[in-house]
This record gives sequence, C-alpha cells and structure tokens, in this order.
Amino acid sequence: MPESYSFGVDPISCHSWNKERNQIAISLNSNEVEIHGFSGGRWTLKETLTDHAQRITGIDWSPKSNQIVTCAADRNAHVWTLTDGKWKPALVVLGITRAATCVKWSPEGNKFAVGSGNRSVSVCYFDSMNDWWTNKKIKKPIRSTITCLDWHKNNQLLACGSTDFKARVYSASMKEVNESPSPTSWGSKLTFANLLAEFPTEGGGWIHGISFSGSGDKLAWVGHDSSICVADSAKGNLLTIVKTEYLPFVDITWTSETALVVAGYDCVPLSYTYNNGAITFKAKIDADNKQTETKKGGAMAHFRTQDTRGTTDNSDTTLNSIHQNTITQISIHSGTKDKCAKFSTTAADGQLVIWDCK
Repeated sequence: MPESYSFGVDPISCHSWNKERNQIAISLNSNEVEIHGFSGGRWTLKETLTDHAQRITGIDWSPKSNQIVTCAADRNAHVWTLTDGKWKPALVVLGITRAATCVKWSPEGNKFAVGSGNRSVSVCYFDSMNDWWTNKKIKKPIRSTITCLDWHKNNQLLACGSTDFKARVYSASMKEVNESPSPTSWGSKLTFANLLAEFPTEGGGWIHGISFSGSGDKLAWVGHDSSICVADSAKGNLLTIVKTEYLPFVDITWTSETALVVAGYDCVPLSYTYNNGAITFKAKIDADNKQTETKKGGAMAHFRTQDTRGTTDNSDTTLNSIHQNTITQISIHSGTKDKCAKFSTTAADGQLVIWDCK
C-alpha cells in the first residue's frame, strides 16, 4: 500500500529528498522552504528557510552533498549548506530580469541549472576566487519561459522544456569544472550551449515535465495538450507522440529503461511503457482508493477538507484516489531511473505519497 502523509491544507508546489531519504524539503506555495525529518512514523519540521522574497518555484537537494538549491519568482537562487546545525545561504549570481522557474543539480553535484522567464537557462558553478556561484547562459533559440529541466547521466547534457512548445537538448559541458567532453548518442560537438536536438509538441501544448532515461539515450516529456512524447537518440532521434484521454500532465519520470510514470490534473499517477517506438498505457497506479471522509472534528474538520480539495460548497467531491487535487511533482524515492523501487508525489492537496513501482 502507498504511504500517505499530510502537511496541511496548503498546496505543496515542489519537493526534494536528501540522499538518505529521511529528510525532505518542501514549499507550501509560499516564499519559504520547510525542512522536515522523519522519525517515529511521522514528519517533524526541523527548519524553515526564509531568504526568498517571493514564491518558491524549484527545490533540489544535491545528490552528492548536503546542499540544497532553491529558486523563486523573486529572480534569485540560493545554495543552502548545513553549517553548525543551521542552513546558511550562499550567493548565486543569476543576472536575470524575470522569475526563476525551475532548478536542477547535475548528477555530480558540481553545477546546477536554473530555468527562467528570461528565455534562458543559467548553468551555475562555484567561483572559489569570489566565493559565490556564478553562471554561463544558454539562450538560443529559446523563445519563451523555461518550465522544466533534467540532466543526462554523463553530467554534460541538459534537457529543457518551455512554453514555446519545444523540448531541447544542449551541451552544458564546462571547462570551469574541469570536464572533458566525450561523444554521446545525442551528438559529439559538446561545446557549451551547443544545441544537439530540438523537438516540437505537435498539439501546441506547453511542456510541463521532462526526463532523461537511465541510460540517457531516451528523452521523455509531457505537454499541456495531454501528450506524452519520447525521443530516442539511439534510433536517430526517433520521435513518438501519444495524445491521451486524460487531463494535462504536470510531470514525468522514467522508472526503468522501458517504463514511465506521469501525473497531473487527474490526481492519479499513470504508468506507460515505451518499446520500439510505441508508447502504451499500462495502468492507473492509484485505482479505486476512495477515501472516506472522517466525521470527527466537527465544523473545523469539514472546512479543512474543503480547503484540501479547493471547494466551497457542501457537495461530496471526494475523488477515487489518494490525492484529492492536482499532482505537482514526481520524484524517485528508492532506486534509480534504471530500476525504481519507489517514487513520491506531492500535490495541491498538501499530501506527500510514496508509491511502489509496479
């Protein structure tokens, strides 16, 4: 059975796990980041990070160190490091004039990428001479806001999706972090900001989520037109697009080299398979889990339930699912994209749910 935890009635806009999976960083649709620790079967608030002035749009915990990077609508990013039991922010020089929209550490944890409404991606690295994080920008031919990012396993390729209806793969190899580029199935010219591939979403939907497969040979993304797309670099960038019957998806991840999980406005994670250029629906991972509304707590509990579902009337709008509102993010919890054992989802109902991969 999936594990479900409530963090209140406010929407969880984004989340990220530490390496040990015993702490989680979340933002409740505000300018604050909450760090929670798990013990005794419950989550306990350990610290609140408050340096951002506007709503948090992205959180990522480094896969290699105890550092968290955050970005927000205030056009800033911060790298937080745990020092003497307290999280301390370090300066990140972004130089953007629009909101930062998403952020992602590279697999080696020596750089990270920040997407923005500036029609650019800032690839940031630590400048030890000045003791801050600086950046180099990827701009062309991006024509609108960056909405999602993912890194190739080789630490050098970066995929991004945007509101100009395109998914792109760039080289983000940087001599500043002593990287020596090596050819990949996506291309061999790996100078920084070189565009290796560009793919359209035929229906004209904004791209909400993007993910490299474990091998890095495949790239999957979802659009606001309820589509699922996969590009296979091992097959000459073969592009497969499937339009589904569901409401738009918000996020996507690979759970094996042939399996995908997507989720969004239908409030239920769905599994698909990809084989030989065909995307096939497999199952609803959360099926027929109708939640019974508790009668305890009187009026206060009743209004809290309405807040969680985003309703104001007295009609019964309980869904046949654990999540009662839009799923905002999917993350690998246990295992890797090659072989996922568990994944997590957070949603606008204030819940965190940990699922077994099926």
